[in-house]
Amino acid sequence: MPERRTVALVTLGCARNEVDSEELAGRLEADGWQLVEDAADADVAVVNTCGFVEAAKKDSVDALLEANDLKGHGRTQAVVAVGCMAERYGKELAEALPEADGVLGFDDYTDISDRLQTILSGGIHASHTPRDRRKLLPISPAERQDSAASVALPGHGPTDLPEGVAPASGPRAPLRRRLDGAPVASVKLASGCDRRCSFCAIPSFRGSFISRRPSDVLGETRWLAEQGVKEVMLVSENNTSYGKDLGDIRLLESLLPELAGVDGIERVRVSYLQPAEMRPGLIDVLTSTPKIAPYFDLSFQHSAPGVLRAMRRFGDTDRFLELLDTIRSKAPEAGVRSNFIVGFPGESEADLAELERFLTGARLDAIGVFGYSDEEGTEAATYDGKLDEDVVAERLAHISRLAEELVSQRAEERVGESVHVLVESVDDEEGVYGRAAHQAPETDGQVLLTSGEGLAVGRMVEAKVVGTEGVDLVAEPLTGSLGWSEEAGR
Repeated sequence: MPERRTVALVTLGCARNEVDSEELAGRLEADGWQLVEDAADADVAVVNTCGFVEAAKKDSVDALLEANDLKGHGRTQAVVAVGCMAERYGKELAEALPEADGVLGFDDYTDISDRLQTILSGGIHASHTPRDRRKLLPISPAERQDSAASVALPGHGPTDLPEGVAPASGPRAPLRRRLDGAPVASVKLASGCDRRCSFCAIPSFRGSFISRRPSDVLGETRWLAEQGVKEVMLVSENNTSYGKDLGDIRLLESLLPELAGVDGIERVRVSYLQPAEMRPGLIDVLTSTPKIAPYFDLSFQHSAPGVLRAMRRFGDTDRFLELLDTIRSKAPEAGVRSNFIVGFPGESEADLAELERFLTGARLDAIGVFGYSDEEGTEAATYDGKLDEDVVAERLAHISRLAEELVSQRAEERVGESVHVLVESVDDEEGVYGRAAHQAPETDGQVLLTSGEGLAVGRMVEAKVVGTEGVDLVAEPLTGSLGWSEEAGR
């Protein structure tokens, strides 16, 4: 019997890329490939790249070069680039990085097994030719679902698969294979974005916004629960738009309680919310539904009105603070995180001061700060009023220091609170770590539990916050609190 072909998936970037990698893994395993963790043990190393900002692109190139260094020293025979950077640049990336044996776009995903076999056999598959994916679907959201079947949508794989792909889960199994055993997993709610933020190139290579059908989201969540997942995080470029192409902009409000009712799921988290699209009904569901985390990943980006308008965004400091007051009036313990861009073209000292005013009053649990840099193909790249790089760097350092101080203060405010912690790691030397409802994976800090007796990965435990370490919390498990209660979701 011939030895099975082996493949390793190296994933960079956001949680959406992680979902895409697991879809690729599902396709490859279904076609007979053996998945391995270490690229050095694989015939083919597939690097799922990120193409969002310069730092992410550099990380992607470094990962491709690192995988290429394995060739000739072990099993690895080929290195293939997929993901956002490969989709965005295609042939240009292939020419600039000849170390990659293939550069595949989203349209190649359905035939990923054949593509890798061709490359592994020494054949040549033409590098992906980029195109504006916004033009692949109708302009009207109401007309998009009928066209969706003809467009490659990573992470939207079918949930009714042939026997043998996921035999433990029956016909509702998604086209997906988990790449780790973590008790949390992301689920694609939608793909693409209809917003036209002047600094962002994502819509051009991810396409127009299109929702997954609720039955597919539910089916995948049930399957994940069968795999031992306890928390699902709903991801897309803009979750607040979910359902607009399905005829119901409030569809998320009805879907969330159904997801929370899936057997085995103990927490549902929603990410990527647009402040301008927040509505009272959605806030109510997020703050009052058992097992739905009162968590608000709000994309503010700035708070000075002039800067926001130049970004093609809406709002201002006072409106944003009012939104946060509304959320906290319903759930005082709610978690809120956001990202901000400083040094945007035309940003004045007064604008920076306005951003400081917002950050100081917002009491955010996690803050990401980025210095502006031109992204090719974006409107902002053509703007006048660009700030010198040293000015941008100075403002980035200043706001980053402020952000670090503010999130530490917010963590200290939680001392004395009861939190429900999903245990994610148990180690005799390192201790027991998990996350509370206000903490998303990898971005928002974690909780160190003072006692690990009786705890295992995947358990939900109620604990009292007794201290902080920067943005992280230290909490003491409460006696008799192991397991889930309805109040844990509030």
